[in-house]
Amino acid sequence: MSDTEAVLDHHLEAFATQDLEAVMADYAAGSTVVTNLGVFRGLDEIEGLFADLFDEFGQEGSTIEVDDTIVEDEFAYLLWHGDTPDNVYGFCTDTFHIPAETIEFQTFAGSIEPKH
Repeated sequence: MSDTEAVLDHHLEAFATQDLEAVMADYAAGSTVVTNLGVFRGLDEIEGLFADLFDEFGQEGSTIEVDDTIVEDEFAYLLWHGDTPDNVYGFCTDTFHIPAETIEFQTFAGSIEPKH
């Protein structure tokens, strides 16, 4: 298993169990996450992003399913969808640049439709 695969597997498991400390171990001080919701730079901003996601996906009845995973050298790509009491996450993608043992750069794009 490559470093990229190992970090991605750890990240997905930590997200699935909503372990914020474990998720944050996958990032470094210089990491950046770019989304259609904003840009999150550094550990504090990235932690805030995941705390908000865990609040939403931690609600009863929430689901998330990974539809496809592609790993190519230092890059990983996810295609997924999910559902929470607040939103439908239709077609969502994450792309990760993992040059060593942490996620240096991540992008997220998704179709997020509010239910209310």
